[in-house]
Amino acid sequence: MPDLRRTAAEPGSSAVPDGSPDASPLYDVAVVGAGVAGLSVAWRTARRGLSVVVVDPSPGSGATHASAGMLAPVSEVTYTEQPLLRLGLASLAMWPAFRADLEGESGEDLDYRTDGTLDVAYGTDDMAYLDDLASFEESLGLRVERLTGRGCRALEPMLSPSVRGGLLARDDAWVNPRRVVSALLAALAKAGGTVITERAGGLAFDGDRVVGVRLASGQVIGATSVVVAAGPWSPSLVPGLPIRPIKGQILRLRGPEGFLTRCVRGLVHGAPAYLVPRGDGEITLGATMEEMGFDGRVTAGGVYELLRDARELVPGVTELELSETTVGFRPGTPDNLPLIGPLRGTGPRGPAEPAAPRPPRPPDLLAATGHHRAGVLLAPITADAIAAFLTGEPVPQVVESCDPGRFSR
Repeated sequence: MPDLRRTAAEPGSSAVPDGSPDASPLYDVAVVGAGVAGLSVAWRTARRGLSVVVVDPSPGSGATHASAGMLAPVSEVTYTEQPLLRLGLASLAMWPAFRADLEGESGEDLDYRTDGTLDVAYGTDDMAYLDDLASFEESLGLRVERLTGRGCRALEPMLSPSVRGGLLARDDAWVNPRRVVSALLAALAKAGGTVITERAGGLAFDGDRVVGVRLASGQVIGATSVVVAAGPWSPSLVPGLPIRPIKGQILRLRGPEGFLTRCVRGLVHGAPAYLVPRGDGEITLGATMEEMGFDGRVTAGGVYELLRDARELVPGVTELELSETTVGFRPGTPDNLPLIGPLRGTGPRGPAEPAAPRPPRPPDLLAATGHHRAGVLLAPITADAIAAFLTGEPVPQVVESCDPGRFSR
């Protein structure tokens, strides 16, 4: 775990003293980062009656803007990621109520759809992988339906005749993440939250305790607790956080309504591809996975590979309008699990300990970052877990695996 006591005292550090240790904080909570995770934390916390400020120069412009918005823990599962599966399933179960609250308070439609995910296989090796995956998922009690190639095409007629079979994950859903951001901003404002569209230059300290956020302009925004939700940029605020950027190129196409009716994912010669339809005829197609740092270029090779693989699954995509190319940076951790919870031992308890009714002092620094591919899916459970840490409510047990201190043990 990063040692912020050293960080606060080092010359040139991003953490600077507040200079007014006796001043009352302006806010109960400051959230750095206005992606889907940070805004969800801010909204759910403000709904509990705390004063909240969000700091981000361009809300919703990072990985959330590029995201396809798949709520698909079943389709994302791998044999070594059962803690992530449990976390995803718990958050997926929260999405209907989260959506109802958010649409009700914002007055906006999230384009939330529950038709499931169709995972298809193109070649013999890909079909063998899906067979193994189906057996694994069934052993966990998950709802999946095995389909022949003909059965897949009965659900989605635009699929290629070369699709050999597939799995239908009926519990998966998807949502428009850009609409989610717009709704969260509206709901946060209604709950009394504030958004400051400036860049955070670092943390502000009184001794070894975090007391707010220092803006790039030098102004300090005082807060009792600070939540770092800055995605792959989180280590710039807390040096040593085990988070790295994973580049993803993604395409948006436009076609006739009903071209696809559900999320289609597939393996094409071992490489994953997905197509996510929207209600307005948009189809999101992605995505590359590149260890390229913060390289924001859309490349000819990336676009070619995405269209090539999608064409093998759905040949008609080459006739659709290419309306947008986007690059996003997923915040990856060594085990693909996010960091959710207090970053230091300043709070009354750790993630695994029972909650006190009212902690004498909430944690001064918390993380809600490192969600990799699953930021939209995990927004509800992340938000409610952070709100629980701040208010002394019981923290969901499934969040224990996301303890930010796990890499230092």
